[in-house]
Amino acid sequence: MIGETLSILNSWIKDFGMLSEGWRAGILIFMLVFATATAAFIASRVIVALENKFSATRNLWDDAVLHAARKPVVAFIWLQGVYWAAEVAHHFSDAEIFKANGTLLQIGFVWVLVWAMLRLVKEAEKILTSPMKMRKPMDYTTVNAISKLLRAVVIITAVLTALQTLGFSISGVLAFGGVGGIAVGFAAKDLLANFFGGFIIHLDRPFKVGDWVRSPDRNIEGTVEHIGWRLTTIRTFDKRPLYVPNAAFTTIAVENPSRMTNRRISETIGIRYADVHSMKKIVDEIRDMLKNHEDIAADETLIVNFLAFNASSLDIMVYAFTKTTQWVRFHEVKEDVLLKISDIIESHGAEVAFPTRTLHLPDGVKVSGDNQEQSASEPAREDGRGQDSGTQAEKQNDSSR
Repeated sequence: MIGETLSILNSWIKDFGMLSEGWRAGILIFMLVFATATAAFIASRVIVALENKFSATRNLWDDAVLHAARKPVVAFIWLQGVYWAAEVAHHFSDAEIFKANGTLLQIGFVWVLVWAMLRLVKEAEKILTSPMKMRKPMDYTTVNAISKLLRAVVIITAVLTALQTLGFSISGVLAFGGVGGIAVGFAAKDLLANFFGGFIIHLDRPFKVGDWVRSPDRNIEGTVEHIGWRLTTIRTFDKRPLYVPNAAFTTIAVENPSRMTNRRISETIGIRYADVHSMKKIVDEIRDMLKNHEDIAADETLIVNFLAFNASSLDIMVYAFTKTTQWVRFHEVKEDVLLKISDIIESHGAEVAFPTRTLHLPDGVKVSGDNQEQSASEPAREDGRGQDSGTQAEKQNDSSR
């Protein structure tokens, strides 16, 4: 059909008279290229118009198909036009390069088809993970893993098809790949370990993109930015990227604080020994305050008890969980809780304890300024508790003594 069309056009142009064969070939090639450009422009405009029309519908997949097909369709029109132009050039020339037109057209068609499929996979990935387009968007890590597998399958299939088109035997290539794969496996065992480590991450999903992770076994802590087949990118809290081989995650413990249900407040607060008579009321009021606090999870463990007689204080244990898991909001709630505890302590005339010392001096000791003097001839007396009052002893923190 192309040969007959070329003969008709060639004879029609030849009838005009004084045009050489080279000019006739140039005119025909120009006409084909111009027609190809026009057809590509029209096809692009038509697909854009269809995208705008279907964007008003609820079906998201027609938009994805049209958007994925627009550029490959234009590329296919150009591929076909260039092929026809090369056929025209081959009709007027016997150059060896034009004999590969058919093979190049087949490889180009495979390339255009692969391009369209890869774009479709990418558009599907965007739709399935978008909260704006899906009521229940799928997990990005899972969708990304499936997308990578689909892209790998498409590319491998395209490469094998192209090799078959070029005249290579696929069975021979596969056999060579089987033998060479053993050697490659030994040479690239670390690469394969990272690959399977990435596969395990996608399969078990201990974390996903956006999670805050840390490892007690390694100095790893930050936000997951990307999970690849060889490396996982973690952005540390000082904004530096940390690249961790996937194989490491198969041998270390990984903590995922992003999946915590609550955050914990665990504090020990001490009051003076002089305020021991108010201890029961203070503890009860703190407990009631936490139970009625709107940001404290009352259904979780909540402990407020007199804990111990410490060296300088009477200790109260405060143990509770917040409803929020956000880091900034948690500290706001904790600040509010601590301030309210401080108000409760002050409302009973008590004070928060701090380390102090009480020094008992025997009779006959003269105090002048900041110096303490004791007569060497006067023996130290013992107080009623059996302690030498001439020595410094750390007592309970009563600032009024």
